Amino acid sequence: MELFRNRLHLLIDQLSDEELADMWTVLADLCYDLYMQRAIQASKRSLKPGDTFTREEALQFLSLMM
Repeated sequence: MELFRNRLHLLIDQLSDEELADMWTVLADLCYDLYMQRAIQASKRSLKPGDTFTREEALQFLSLMM
């Protein structure tokens, strides 16, 4: 991992501020996707039958909340 970390630092040092800002938007989206994927996987391991709503139940619940 240290090799990847060093390579990444070298790459970042070579980028202009504009390129770095563009890369950040892409990287941030990937990080959010990874976070969401981990949360989905964790919920799949912990959910039991009956813990979730059907589509109709979810719509009914949402209509009650509004």
